[in-house]
Amino acid sequence: MTLAYVGLGSNLGDREAAIRRAAELIGAARVSPLFETEPWGFRDQPSFLNAAAEVETPLAARAFLTHLLDVERRLGRERLGPRWGPRTIDLDLLLWGDERISEPGLEVPHPLMLERRFVLEPLAALAPDHEIPGNGTVSEALAGLQSGA
Repeated sequence: MTLAYVGLGSNLGDREAAIRRAAELIGAARVSPLFETEPWGFRDQPSFLNAAAEVETPLAARAFLTHLLDVERRLGRERLGPRWGPRTIDLDLLLWGDERISEPGLEVPHPLMLERRFVLEPLAALAPDHEIPGNGTVSEALAGLQSGA
């Protein structure tokens, strides 16, 4: 079993219901509180709700990522429009145990997580002392982002 952390976000429809259903479908053992956040990357869209989930899975990383993408499709995610645009649900594989993975279409730790408060805040609420391989703990990464370091 691998302990994985997943970022969840939604800014279309019933955002909270989408996040709760996604957490259920991915088998989340624990879910952070929900955080209302401003859009990132593409600003002309509604605000997001974001959370983080902890999942124990027997799947390999690539198979788990495929599962996440399937859950997105089942919940109505369509990859149309601008990058980082509005979406019913967004699931990002943030951490995969203590591993670093760099394969086509699969980068873990998530390559942009250290730049995203909407990822680090929910993750810090769930697992503040969890190590981000090569970058200290989640709470240290959040403190660095908040200080502008």
